[in-house]
Amino acid sequence: MAVHSERVQTQSPESGKAAVASTDERDVVVGATPKKSGRPVDRRVGRSVAPYLLLLPAIAATLLLLGWPLLKTVLVSFQNLNRRQLIQHLTEWNGFENYTDQLTSSEFWSVTGRTVAFTVVNVVLIMVFGTLVGLLLDRLGKRMRLALSISLILAWAMPVVAATTVFQWLFDSQFGVVNWVLDKLGWHGMAHYNWTSGQYSTFFVIVVLIVWGSIPFVAFNMYAGLTTIPKELYEAARMDGAGSFKIFGAVIYPIMKPFFLATTFLEVIWVFKAFTQVYLINKGGPDGLTRTLPVHAFLEGFGSQRFGVGSAIAVLTILMLGALMAYYFRIILKQEDEL
Repeated sequence: MAVHSERVQTQSPESGKAAVASTDERDVVVGATPKKSGRPVDRRVGRSVAPYLLLLPAIAATLLLLGWPLLKTVLVSFQNLNRRQLIQHLTEWNGFENYTDQLTSSEFWSVTGRTVAFTVVNVVLIMVFGTLVGLLLDRLGKRMRLALSISLILAWAMPVVAATTVFQWLFDSQFGVVNWVLDKLGWHGMAHYNWTSGQYSTFFVIVVLIVWGSIPFVAFNMYAGLTTIPKELYEAARMDGAGSFKIFGAVIYPIMKPFFLATTFLEVIWVFKAFTQVYLINKGGPDGLTRTLPVHAFLEGFGSQRFGVGSAIAVLTILMLGALMAYYFRIILKQEDEL
């Protein structure tokens, strides 16, 4: 890097003596860029802060609408809050008594085991049928794909309460379409069958309802993922003599594995906390045999007006879901490390 210093020799008119005056004692650095002012730095700082400022309203709304009720639920779970305390505006703290009562209760663990089994059955059926429908969407022509997509969207967009009401009509013991069809097919004993009279028949109606409403989400995600797989991979697999099952196991599943993992855990969360379908079909009956943890928390809290106990059950349910999510994130991080 070269440095030049300029000096100009001038003759002083007064003294006649030579004076060396440095007209411009500046170092000129060849190839160097001029120093930047502070404004571009401020702009960079502003750009880095701007996304967080834009997220601030959403974060504040989330904390207000979700964080505060969650905090109140946790606080109530440490209280003995019944009808008397509500009327007299009393706050009676009882520590971990609500939690110890539930963790030592056979009913709580019975409901927990039932909820886990209920979740497993639903998630398996949702993933299997959703995957099959997604594969079907990928194979159909444009018109049939459009018709099937519209049907799936209508099923997906239907509100849960409306869908539950429709299923109550379908499985009605007196005027239900399901009983009428079964009677016409030869099962005359099903003409006036009460689907909500037994535990397994009630769960059958609930499972059909939940699976029917959850298939579109899996199917659309599956179809979207299949569109990203190059057709050459299918052709190469067929040239090697692979059938449909082999293509799915050797081509589709390895590429779509993150999709299956993420979708399965989302369905586990949604089914595990399902409340509306279970409660509206038979309110956890008959005899509480179809209670799941969310319904159990509601009935113990608002039904029996033991709000502290209901809050404790709700917190325990959240902790179970948190443990599942921690396991899910551990798998995700392990996959990222392998990549």
